[in-house]
Amino acid sequence: MATKEAAVAEYSGRGLSVPNGEHNDNKPVLTEEAGYEYLGFAWPTTKKWLIINSVFIVQLSMNFNAAVYANSVAGMTEDFGISAATARLGQMIFLVAYAFGCELWAPWSEELGRKWVLQGSLLLVNLWQIPCALAPNFWVVFCFRLLGGLSSAGGSVTLGMVADMWEPAWQQYAVAWVVLSSCAGSVVAPIVGSVIEHYLSWRWVFWIQFIFGVVAQAIHFFVPETRSSCILDQVAKRKRKQGTQIWGPNEVKGRFFWQRIDLKESCKLMWRPYQFLLTEPIVTALSLFSGFSDALIFIGLNSFGLVLKQWNFTTIQVGLSFFPLLIGYAVAFILFVWRYHYDREVMDGDENRIRPERRLWLLLWLAPLEAIGLFGFAWTSLGPDHNVHWIAPLLFVLLIGIANFAIYMATIDYMVAAYGPFSASATGGNGFCRDFLAGIAAIYATPFYHNIARGTKWQLAIPTFILSVVAVFVAIPVYVFYVHGAWFRAKSPFAQGLVKVKEHVKEERTDAIRRTTPGNSRSNSLVEMMERGNPGFVARGDGVATAPVSRVSSVVDRVSRSSSQ
Repeated sequence: MATKEAAVAEYSGRGLSVPNGEHNDNKPVLTEEAGYEYLGFAWPTTKKWLIINSVFIVQLSMNFNAAVYANSVAGMTEDFGISAATARLGQMIFLVAYAFGCELWAPWSEELGRKWVLQGSLLLVNLWQIPCALAPNFWVVFCFRLLGGLSSAGGSVTLGMVADMWEPAWQQYAVAWVVLSSCAGSVVAPIVGSVIEHYLSWRWVFWIQFIFGVVAQAIHFFVPETRSSCILDQVAKRKRKQGTQIWGPNEVKGRFFWQRIDLKESCKLMWRPYQFLLTEPIVTALSLFSGFSDALIFIGLNSFGLVLKQWNFTTIQVGLSFFPLLIGYAVAFILFVWRYHYDREVMDGDENRIRPERRLWLLLWLAPLEAIGLFGFAWTSLGPDHNVHWIAPLLFVLLIGIANFAIYMATIDYMVAAYGPFSASATGGNGFCRDFLAGIAAIYATPFYHNIARGTKWQLAIPTFILSVVAVFVAIPVYVFYVHGAWFRAKSPFAQGLVKVKEHVKEERTDAIRRTTPGNSRSNSLVEMMERGNPGFVARGDGVATAPVSRVSSVVDRVSRSSSQ
């Protein structure tokens, strides 16, 4: 049986670096490449999709919480004697807090694992629903909506779970499914919320959120941990009991949680999404486009009723008018699955076979549908007095739905391909823009449709015309990046860091994937690999801290430090 000394000597003899470390005392560290067959990447496809379906429900619940609040506004204004504008502050504060909350939770999921961080998030969000439902005044609702937003882990964790189980060349289907849940949650909310508003007290808006959240948390409770570093820690503990002296990546940082957490590094990780948003043109432009698109849904929560009541739509009928958005999401999802099927055949397991800008190809054709949909919705907002049928605006809403999904999906996919190990920060900037701009939209949407050309036949049309013009301009960067994206990436120290990471891990990663193919996954036991000095094991002085997509922190950290100098 290999001892620690024998393992270190064996690796040193192969020319691998074994630096002195403050925390690990030259302990051999189990890396992802060595323990690949135990990680989410090697799990059966059925198991992966059962987990992702649970994530779908969790993400649906979180976005449902953000949007269904709009159906409580009328009841609160009556019960608390406040204006509708004041009542909408509860929706705004939740979304703005949600934008920051996602980034606050992300570093903890890297250290503690996805499962218990997401369980903690769901528990807090569910608990904050109770005082909202029992609130004696509006400001109690406001305060606990703020806490609810900050407590929502969101896509920073759910998309991280996708990265835990699929290699970049194979994860598009799963990412598309999670994106669909995020988009759908905001649209299912007004459909269900309209029924609540019509038949029940406004307090039931929060009780339904609570019930849905508890069900989502209960389903997710049975999901196993997917975070690679946490799984490797457990594997290493089992192997030490069997006599193999090997340690997990978190174990070498310290025995206890507070020993492993580097507050300075955690703050750096939490700041990085905002750094990307401010300094990376790709992230800035595409995040603003994605945020504008998401804000349209929350503008619609307020404007749909104003437009459709011209045809005497009831509250429930206004809620059902969001179905075209759902249909649009489904159509876009199918289109992306078709495109990804073709791309996966070309990549054949190696994402480097296609350039990152190719991920934007479908968006080139679907992005204009947003401006077209808004322009058509504006004209049909003139109403029945101008011989417009009620189905006309809903057909244009369907086009907006197709574009909305396409914008979120394609921008996320492109950022993952362009930034690799830093994609969590890049997509974090995207998510921040979506939630923050949606929160702001909850405040200005109603005045926007009430105060422009007030009292004329153009009152409902001109605001949407303005939005359609904005949609044209925010879409332009998609075409610029498709043609000149390589130039922008060449100017980015983070994007260039991806090249160094790929060069560092490609051979080891390819060997690990090959080892876990059917017939080979158990042929190389951990003990056998240690005895042979398999390069998947590395004794490192600084341990192994991983990023959501890449697993090589030593390279990533050096690139990050050099980019900030």
